[in-house]
Amino acid sequence: MGDQERGRRRAFHSSDNVQEPHSKVPRNAVSSEGDGPSTSRGSATGQANVPRGPGGVGGGDGVGDRTKKRIDRFEIVHTRPSDVVSKAGKEGEPIQLLSNYFRLKTTPKWRIVHYHVDFSPDIELVRVRCGILSEHAASLGTGYLFDGTQLFTTKKFEQDVTILNGKSKQDIDYTITIKFVGFISTAEERFLQVLNLILRRSMKGLNLEQVGRNLFDPHAKVSMREFSLELWPGYETSIRQHETDIMLCTEIAHKVMRTETVYDILVRSSQNPARHQEEFRMNVLGLIVLTDYNNKTYRINDVDFAKSPLATFSCKGRDISFVEYYLTKYNIRIRDHRQPLLVSKNKDKAQNINANELVILIPELCRVTGLTDNMRSDFQLKRAMSNHTQLNPARRIDRLRTFNRRLQTTAESVKVLNDWNMKLDENLVEIQGHVIAPQKILFLNNRISAGDQADWTRYFRDNQMFTTPSQGLDRWAVIAPQRNSRDLRTLLQNLNQAARGMGFQIRSPRETIIYDDRTGSYIQALDDCSRIDPKLILCLVPNNNTERYSSIKKRGCVDKAIPTQVVTTKANQRGMSVATKIAIQINCKLGYTPWMIDLPLSGLMTIGFDIAKCSRDRSKAYGALIASMDQQQNSTYFSTVAECSAFDVMANNLWPMMLKALRQYQREHQKLPARILFYRDGVSSGSLKHLVEYEVKDIVEKLEAEYQRAGSTTPPMFAYIVVTKASNTRFFTSSKQNPPPGTVVDDVVTMPERYDFYLVSQIVRQGSVSPTSYNVVHSKIRLSPDQIQKLTYKMCHLYYNWSGTTRVPAVCQYAKKLATLVGTNIHAIPQNALEKKFYYL
Repeated sequence: MGDQERGRRRAFHSSDNVQEPHSKVPRNAVSSEGDGPSTSRGSATGQANVPRGPGGVGGGDGVGDRTKKRIDRFEIVHTRPSDVVSKAGKEGEPIQLLSNYFRLKTTPKWRIVHYHVDFSPDIELVRVRCGILSEHAASLGTGYLFDGTQLFTTKKFEQDVTILNGKSKQDIDYTITIKFVGFISTAEERFLQVLNLILRRSMKGLNLEQVGRNLFDPHAKVSMREFSLELWPGYETSIRQHETDIMLCTEIAHKVMRTETVYDILVRSSQNPARHQEEFRMNVLGLIVLTDYNNKTYRINDVDFAKSPLATFSCKGRDISFVEYYLTKYNIRIRDHRQPLLVSKNKDKAQNINANELVILIPELCRVTGLTDNMRSDFQLKRAMSNHTQLNPARRIDRLRTFNRRLQTTAESVKVLNDWNMKLDENLVEIQGHVIAPQKILFLNNRISAGDQADWTRYFRDNQMFTTPSQGLDRWAVIAPQRNSRDLRTLLQNLNQAARGMGFQIRSPRETIIYDDRTGSYIQALDDCSRIDPKLILCLVPNNNTERYSSIKKRGCVDKAIPTQVVTTKANQRGMSVATKIAIQINCKLGYTPWMIDLPLSGLMTIGFDIAKCSRDRSKAYGALIASMDQQQNSTYFSTVAECSAFDVMANNLWPMMLKALRQYQREHQKLPARILFYRDGVSSGSLKHLVEYEVKDIVEKLEAEYQRAGSTTPPMFAYIVVTKASNTRFFTSSKQNPPPGTVVDDVVTMPERYDFYLVSQIVRQGSVSPTSYNVVHSKIRLSPDQIQKLTYKMCHLYYNWSGTTRVPAVCQYAKKLATLVGTNIHAIPQNALEKKFYYL
């Protein structure tokens, strides 16, 4: 076993977070996100100093003041409106389901006692603290939990302050002071946190290793040598209070581990000496890396070429080099003493007072995780990975039952659970859901059923689109390189044929032929075409080039207010299939509607909102808001986008954007909408409380004021729904299949403090379907749970880039699409003249 492997195993088997020997680093500076303790740029007096130490060691269960983020994970946020008596729907076909939950059969009756522990003289290494305290295990009670500072046990000492004595292996005497903090009752949120800590402690008996927050099994890794990758299977677990039971949710996870190190990337970059520093920065900034010696992950934020591993930092009152530190602490020899240093800053630190805390890393000790953009576009790699990661329901159920069986038969795991009187049910939880009937899709002269598969692609050849321009597309332009003239002829011919079948007339465009495919040539041609005031400009490009695509979109959306359609020559390879989709997109970009759904409510505005970060400046983000204009009378949408802070959970520009949508609705209908259904995407669980207390309250107050200003005698009927795609919940039919589209679950695994439900709105042909969670945090809309569920499902049928249902309501999908386009490609606010067109599809 090599030096690094020995160091890695030692780091993992210490059961708690370890603080590195930095000088005067406060304890609460320890990251709870799995990134390890950090070094600080600022001293106590505020003077700027050089970062003083390497990345931390850990891999444990830390609790207490060091793990504020983890406590927040189990914080119960009460969002259920007070007037909601029942959230269960009653309509639809009943369906029996299994879910990836196990009930906690015996709710522990013990009382958790919380202590704070100090050592004198102070001990910086947590594993040393744990070792010394373990000498008194018999007097601490069965199965105690200790993270180096906080102690949880079932035993209450007679005195509030208890003094114990201990001795280290170096024969140093220590005084241990254990101070009583209080009791944790089963009604407290921290009770759930302790249950999760007990579970994770028991899972360590399965020889799993912690990477970040989750536990993975390196012994079951899948080697993909042809791609220099490893796949580590693992588990994401969470114990929560659900409707009537405390249950464990278990999701199968996979961690992509690349066998190359950051040093390998450095060597490759050095092959071009003239710009090796620039190339190295470009390749590593933003990467997530794993340090094997402590199983922690870090994001690389900077590279310090001015320093090397021979640089020193302060450790236990003396200066020590990185080379000496790693040799002494981990028995790891750093081979290249001239390599630069990597700098990591926790992504969450930009939101709090510890924004300057950094972690210093060594390239040859950092293993790269995740996939590059080139890897993601590698079809062979994606197919090879999907064989292992896309588990169908039968395989997933088998893996879940195997996990449960291992947990309840492995001696070390069983001992931990028995010590705390915890027992899990051996069976997956059973649920009764209900299936909403297939929806009607409306074309111009026909109504067809979306069917059990919620897919109406085959109907386009025989039906005319819901609305199209009365004069067709009569003034437009195309731009193509000269060598792709034949591709252009084929594309235009296919487009005309596909459009005619859908009742959409496309007339001959003005053609501009350019002599090369440079970005500048396209922009010059686009400027020339704009002189005829075209309704749309189509650019035929030979390949996917991000710079060229971004330039075309920015010129069209920001400078000219002209919708653009970028098509690669590969589109012709799939003939009429792709031509049909392009014709539908063009119709949307002109402001018209391919299809509609059967909607019983009039006066309804549905709004979707989402945020995407700016790819150029990570401190910036763009929020996009999409609103329907009463789909019973007017099938159009309104879109607007605004810049906001990437570090602020709340969207400060949300109300001005919403006000613009309301004013547009008022212009079109001479009144404000009777009902507003607002879907808010992009909200993490840790931000929910802040969102409810500030954003929702602010919108409700301003809405009421706006309706009063407009002379409305009735307040707005308004519902605010938080949409969550990143849920670990899975559902399976009793025959081990994916549930059909329209499946709703609103009991058993939902939260008692919420007005929530799960909806499976899309068909999945590979792997297991992932339901979307909907949390109704404000409801004055006067609709029953059945009506809200059905309306939400209906809205999943209206995303015009796909002739099937989507995971989220179409307004959310549009908002994500627009925010991503602006944040990734345009980096500026599009012109207002485009607000009534789907220019971003």
